Amino acid sequence: MASDFILTETAGGVLTITLNRPDVLNSVTARMSADLLAVLNGAAEDDTVRAVLVTGAGRGFCAGQDLAEATPAEGKPLQDFAAHVRKVYNPLVRAIRRLPKPVVAAVNGVAAGAGASLAFACDFIIAANNASFIQAFAKIGLVPDTGATFFLPRLVGTQRATAMMMLGEKVTADQALAFGMVYRVVEAGTLLDESKAFAAQLATQATFALGLTKRLINASLANDLDAQLEAEADLQGTAGRSDDFREGVAAFLGKRAPTFEGH
Repeated sequence: MASDFILTETAGGVLTITLNRPDVLNSVTARMSADLLAVLNGAAEDDTVRAVLVTGAGRGFCAGQDLAEATPAEGKPLQDFAAHVRKVYNPLVRAIRRLPKPVVAAVNGVAAGAGASLAFACDFIIAANNASFIQAFAKIGLVPDTGATFFLPRLVGTQRATAMMMLGEKVTADQALAFGMVYRVVEAGTLLDESKAFAAQLATQATFALGLTKRLINASLANDLDAQLEAEADLQGTAGRSDDFREGVAAFLGKRAPTFEGH
């Protein structure tokens, strides 16, 4: 799809999505969110897409909400932020988590507010060594949204998540790696190349099974042990009927590298 705010490129089974409002650190508007949601939903249905990479144009990943759009003009009523979050941000988080393919966030600079939250919703975060993460909601009298209060405590623990969200403390890339917030930190100049190579590697794997694994991870956030054991058994049955499984076994027995097709 054509969009001024979302750039896309597909190569080697990887869909690269670039948030494209670099003059405002890729801050999010309702139109930009709708365009991104359409791309994510399209990727879910496109069998040629085996992995997704999300990054930002310019010197930032995403600064969160475009406050110019959210701030009412003088004399105008305050915006209904509940409706705004439900319309603009919640669908993006659901689309990322429901996408049956691995999603990699390549964080190339500041990831603030909802921008950081969107990165947390991805399956992997690769950060440039000059990247930073900040939950700045409290500094303007708001609460974290876009899934931050769900994902962040699970990534870094309650104490660190509370400090980030209540104090608005900036976390550097190296701190984020030490906290378990990101998967890898690389030199800023190599971020895009390394992230694309990583996503391309994922795209050659048994992505049907990776999608099922993602479903199990999602389910584990709410299930008790018995429910999770049953979910594992159920989806193992699904995986065992896949072409990727047959290819994996044939390759193992034939002592060759497998050629997975994602179904």
